[in-house]
Parts: sequence; C-alpha cells; structure tokens
Amino acid sequence: MESTSTSTTGTYSPEGFMRNPTALGFAAQPSTEVTFDVPRGACDCLTHIFGDAAEFPMAAGRTYTPQPALVPEIQALHKALHVDRVIIVHPTIYGTDNACTLDALDKLGPTVARGIAVVDPNISLAELDRMHAAGMRGVRINLETVGLTDPEIARKRFRIAMEQVAKLAGWHIQVYTRPSIIEAIHDLLVECPVPVAFDHFGGTKGEAGMAESGFALLLQLLRSGKAYVKLSGPYLVSTQGPSFPDLVPLAKAFIAANPERVMWGTNWPHPHAVHGKGPAAMEITPLRQVDDGRIFNLLPQWAPDPAVRQAILVDNPARLYGF
Repeated sequence: MESTSTSTTGTYSPEGFMRNPTALGFAAQPSTEVTFDVPRGACDCLTHIFGDAAEFPMAAGRTYTPQPALVPEIQALHKALHVDRVIIVHPTIYGTDNACTLDALDKLGPTVARGIAVVDPNISLAELDRMHAAGMRGVRINLETVGLTDPEIARKRFRIAMEQVAKLAGWHIQVYTRPSIIEAIHDLLVECPVPVAFDHFGGTKGEAGMAESGFALLLQLLRSGKAYVKLSGPYLVSTQGPSFPDLVPLAKAFIAANPERVMWGTNWPHPHAVHGKGPAAMEITPLRQVDDGRIFNLLPQWAPDPAVRQAILVDNPARLYGF
C-alpha cells in the first residue's frame, strides 16, 4: 500500500484523497495497465461508494463496516481502466438510506453514472420517481451476503421487488444470489415483467462449473432475454486467482447463450465483508487490494471477439441503464 502523510484534519494519499484519521487505508487502484482497446462508452456495471461515516452514517444492523471509498477514487480507477461510465450499486451497510449513493450520482453526473437502489417495501411512488430523476434505474436484492438464502424468504423478497419496479419504466431488478436460489425462484424470474441482472457470474462457483444445480436455468434465462449476468468479482466465485482459469468456460457459456445479456463490472472497492453481528460488525475491515487492471485484461480471454466486448462493455449497459 502506498505511503500516506498525516495532517491535523485527516490522512492523505499521494493522489490527494482525504481520509478520516481512523480509516485503515485506501481503496485499491490498478497496478497493471490495460492491454486491449477499450471501446468508447465502456461501463463498469458493479461498484459501490462508501462515504465518510460522519456525513453518511451506516445502518445500526449492518453486518460489516468498510473503510471509506470515495468518488475521486472511483474516478481515478476508471481513468486508469479507460472506462467512461459507471453503475453505483447501493451497499447493504446503509440499509434503505440511499443518501450516499445518490450523492455519488450527483457528483458524477447523468452522462457518467446510474444507480441501483435498496428500498423499503413500503416506499412511495413519489420517492421512486425522485430516485429515477436522480439516476436510479433499479432495485437490488442481496440474498447472499445478508444470509437470505432461504428459498421462501427469497421468493417473498423477489415478489416485493417485482411490485416496486413495475411502477417505473426503465427499471429492473438486480440480484446477488446463487444458482440454487435461481432454481428455487425460477418461476418468478420467468414471469417477471422487467429484466433481472445477476451479480458475480450469477453466483456460480468456479469449482462446480456448469454442473452446478441451477446453472442450466440461468443460461435459459439469458437465452430468453429475461436476465443479464455480470462478469464481476471473480475472486468471490473462484479460488484460482489471479487468472481464474476455471471461470473461462463459464464466461464463454454465458456469452454463447446470449451476448446481448452479458455485462462486466469490477466490484470496486472490493469490500472484504467479514460478516457478523453486534460488536464484530462494527469493527472497520480493510478493503481488498485487488488489481483491477489485471482482472480487466482477462476480458479478451472470456470474449475474444471485439464486437462481443463492445456489446458487453457498451451496448448492453446502455440498453439496460438508459445511457
């Protein structure tokens, strides 16, 4: 990690990013240059912003506490990766208070950023309209890191999300889950009136591969155009980093199923979500130091055809998020 200098008002990195003195460090920046031609308008479809806790308090019931990861840092990340657009996904640490994500959308601007919200089941249409005007384009359901892997709970949460997004044109549902839950709620996914985007390779584990229960149904959803999958966070589904060879056949299977329903994302700032309850959840955990340049350079292995990379990086996000 790069050295920092300390002042009476905070801690600064060499790039000038300010930190609260209690923070443990800085979000990762790429150390490997991108080695392929990134098309203009490329979009990082899965990121988070963790604001200063004094300005954006975290939810009391959160299961982890990350260090800050600020807007200037994500701008530096995308400058290094030659990426022009970004999707800010509201993290679970704030509950249904979307203030930090909305602030990031405002700072980045409508030509650059869109957001995905986490909302209360009883949210009003007026509030959803305000979020839409601010750049939100979907509702996220996290069925993985908050422990909602019970199929019946998953079905209930998904039904609520379906009712919410049906109220607004251009919105979709983003889901972080695993193939077994995709299998359990498959009927709801088929009848869903809006697209569904799955995080992190649809939760498919590299060691299980295409034999994992529910994977075939995920491919069917892609073929039918009902769902998108994000090639993001490979370290969450594979232990074979840094090259993740076990994910190559998965990525190629998604693309073969429907190249118009595949997207890419970093999962920056790579929270190391050591989940717990009570005091353990309140302890600040450092962010993973992931080389996003090196991981981005894997995309040509997953998608050798430049036209397919154009679809993954530019065309598909533009269609789904309304750029």
